[in-house]
Amino acid sequence: MSKANPKATQTPSSNWLALRKTLGKSENASARATKRRKTEHAAAPASSSEPSSSKLTELFQLPEEVHEPAASSSKHGPESKAQLRRMVLEELEYTEQQKLPGRYLALDCEMVGVGIDGSESSLARVSLVNYYGAIQLDEFVRQRERVVDYRTQYSGIREKDMIKAKPFDEVQKRVAELLKDRILVGHAVFNDLKALLLSHPRPQTRDTQYYAGKHKVVKSKYVALRNLVKQELDLTIQGGEHSSVTDARATMAVYRLHKHEWEKGQSHAPFGSQKKRKRAASKASVDGESDEEDEAEDKPRKSDFPGGGRKGVSSGLSTVVRRGGASVAKGRGGSGTDGKKSKSGWWKELGGASKGTMRSKRS
Repeated sequence: MSKANPKATQTPSSNWLALRKTLGKSENASARATKRRKTEHAAAPASSSEPSSSKLTELFQLPEEVHEPAASSSKHGPESKAQLRRMVLEELEYTEQQKLPGRYLALDCEMVGVGIDGSESSLARVSLVNYYGAIQLDEFVRQRERVVDYRTQYSGIREKDMIKAKPFDEVQKRVAELLKDRILVGHAVFNDLKALLLSHPRPQTRDTQYYAGKHKVVKSKYVALRNLVKQELDLTIQGGEHSSVTDARATMAVYRLHKHEWEKGQSHAPFGSQKKRKRAASKASVDGESDEEDEAEDKPRKSDFPGGGRKGVSSGLSTVVRRGGASVAKGRGGSGTDGKKSKSGWWKELGGASKGTMRSKRS
């Protein structure tokens, strides 16, 4: 009779059973973690292929001084044409931060006709928008003379708009305050500045008409804004009545599209020499219908004012011009003293007359 094997009938100890349970739980947890990592790895490309809409919104809301978009392979730079078109068409909603003036402001003005046959242009509307197209100023200007032609088909201005118009001095002051220490963007912006009787530092001025010609964006030296916007953004503006707000936004959109290219090696002399300006200046119609006339409207114009000014723009101010030793008053003050030339020492006579007047008052 064989003896029974004691190892075959021996039961596992309680410690061994507890160890087996612990090892089993560890193996199951490790398997689950491995499976989860494989699942996340497989889903990662699909989730990272496109940035979320919230992320895009967050990027767009950052101010232009802080946010510089990443470089892209597009020849036009990082800006999205679709986004810029939406800005021009006023299809964007702005955050409180985007409504602030910021560093860049785009300017555009509209004119009405005064004087004989409405041939003289008078400032009637001024618009300023910031980098994102948010309106910073949009005011109608009260007229000092009777308006003969509102040019509604071009300016979009009607007689009823003059009811809420503000004095020229008030609008001019607000524009000057907004433009101080900021970069001014405009299309043939010298015309708008002269209509406002303002100036702006050249290093802080960006003229899209000048830069478009300089960087060979267009063939024409004096391209019209509507043609430039059509070519660069595939967007039609000024098809009927103009809007200075829309034109200012379109100007800013073109600048943003080419900003990185145009700012490289900036010489900050967008208007050329005085001689070149005078040589290039030509008379243009008030508002033409053809492309050639439209481009001529944006050309530099010869000045009839000693301190600089725009021909055909009524400012309501008189000027004094010195010609060959003679003092001739122009404007509302009429002609000079009986139309005669004064002597070369006219200032001495003026001083003597003033002293004589003072003596008579004292006596």
